[in-house]
Amino acid sequence: MECNNCRVKELKFEFKVDGDSNIALIDSVLKHLKRRNILVDAKENIFTVKESDVRDFIDFCQDHMDTSQVLFRISNQPWEPIVKIKEILDVQWIDEVIKKQLMVCHYQPIVNVEEQVFAYELLARFSKEDGSMMYPNEIFSAAKARGRLYALDRACRMTAVKHAAVIKEKKAFINFIPTSIYSPEFCLKSTTALAEELGINPVQLVFEVVETEKVEDIEHLKRILTFYKKKGFEYALDDVGEGYSTMEMLADIKPNYMKLDMKYVQGVSNDVKKQAVAQKFLEKAVEVGSIPLAEGIEEREDFEWLKEIGYKLFQGYYFGKPTAKPISNRV
Repeated sequence: MECNNCRVKELKFEFKVDGDSNIALIDSVLKHLKRRNILVDAKENIFTVKESDVRDFIDFCQDHMDTSQVLFRISNQPWEPIVKIKEILDVQWIDEVIKKQLMVCHYQPIVNVEEQVFAYELLARFSKEDGSMMYPNEIFSAAKARGRLYALDRACRMTAVKHAAVIKEKKAFINFIPTSIYSPEFCLKSTTALAEELGINPVQLVFEVVETEKVEDIEHLKRILTFYKKKGFEYALDDVGEGYSTMEMLADIKPNYMKLDMKYVQGVSNDVKKQAVAQKFLEKAVEVGSIPLAEGIEEREDFEWLKEIGYKLFQGYYFGKPTAKPISNRV
């Protein structure tokens, strides 16, 4: 069963009208919306309109009202000036991507010190209905604008679990956005059920916390990771490095894997500042029992330096770009 945030239903837009001239027109506005069967709900100077009727209302608003004093919002998000509403209407296509699950996963290898494939990170790739590809940044920006991050994150997570079934002999790292999960017991139920249905050993799946720098509610993150742990899954902390208190977070949540941010990996073999960061987080990972993983490796020299100081796992274009099929056991 899906929660309301995972269902891709038609959006409803709330409008708030301020200003004396606009307030004086409220009764006329509401009568117009009722005549057109557009009005969903109304209370004082706030009323709700379905997305399919929003452009009609905007035309009326531009002709008869002071638009600088008309605000809108969706899904209880902050109020925005009406001039920004076009940004949301123009990315309506993201709804079809989610509903029709127009996504697949590509496999990027994660190797050990012997350069043998230890695991794959499953990275979402998206296509339009005509088959043309879209960039992930474009997809997630559109989903965020329309309040669809919850639904998109779930669709990507479920797709990744299905792809993990192809590589049952290797671990699968699966990204998830912790801020998109309200209740782990409810929101993640479908994920765990699918893994069980596909006969996947829970220890094969490693759920990777992305957007680490945006995690403010550490207790909520802990509840999510505790849920995963109880189900037998492992978890990883992504993009560890300076710029955010990931040292404290690393100690607090004790992930199974610590992924050092690529900006401290690339060029580390001849950069003493990056070497200091890499060494510091390696020591902390060992202290809390996390396996240290360096991501973003593109040069042999960086791999050799990190391997020499004690990093155990490695990921990056040097070992392989994301591909539609898993590569051989050795890169």
